[in-house]
Amino acid sequence: MTNTFSTTLGYLGTRVRQRLGLAGPADKLEDIFNYLQLDERTATSGQPTQEQFRLIQAKGYTTVINLAPKNHENALGNEDEVLTDLGIRYFHHPVVFTDPKREDFDRFVAVFERCDDERIWVHCAANMRVSAFFYKYRVEQLGWDKAHARTDMHKIWEPIKVWQQFIERA
Repeated sequence: MTNTFSTTLGYLGTRVRQRLGLAGPADKLEDIFNYLQLDERTATSGQPTQEQFRLIQAKGYTTVINLAPKNHENALGNEDEVLTDLGIRYFHHPVVFTDPKREDFDRFVAVFERCDDERIWVHCAANMRVSAFFYKYRVEQLGWDKAHARTDMHKIWEPIKVWQQFIERA
């Protein structure tokens, strides 16, 4: 539960910085809110800033998958344009936080697996949607045991009821 609290406070901090027009650091990947490197080709995070997307591109990521709705309060309104200008492929598959659906997950898996030769950055508002999707992906698609798959997700949060039900549903 501590990580859920930290994620919530961190998210609120990013919202305050955004409202005040403060970009936040963009010197290293670890500066990106709730950054988590899953393996050599896949990283996840909360919403990067425009400057942080430049860093992501400079570090060799060629594809971004965004699971947050475009109208989310900390969304980068022109994310598609920013990434196109950087030469990064962009996939936007918004997932309603209070109502994740199997179709959302299936769409994510199809895009993620289609990009298997690329370095991929997957984000949402706070890395909660993403970490839950990767938990489910690892269990269902890769055959990981639940305890092992849960490790990275719990670095970000412990899912609330609607998300717990979603990730446990086959």
